[in-house]
Amino acid sequence: MGKLRVLSGEQACAILMRHGFVEARRRGSHIVMQKRFADTTLTVPVPNHAALRIGTLQSIIRQSGVHRAEFES
Repeated sequence: MGKLRVLSGEQACAILMRHGFVEARRRGSHIVMQKRFADTTLTVPVPNHAALRIGTLQSIIRQSGVHRAEFES
């Protein structure tokens, strides 16, 4: 496992978009990304900050199901 790089909220959203997520809405300092499936919808909130904390980024990875390597340096 490689080291996670420091990403902004916009960069994290761009990675999620490459994996089928779309921006559902923006409110305050958060961007809500969604991916629709036949029977459910996966929702991942992403803080729109200049640098995401490592724990926040790990939570986004876990919730989205996107492989960790996409977020590594």
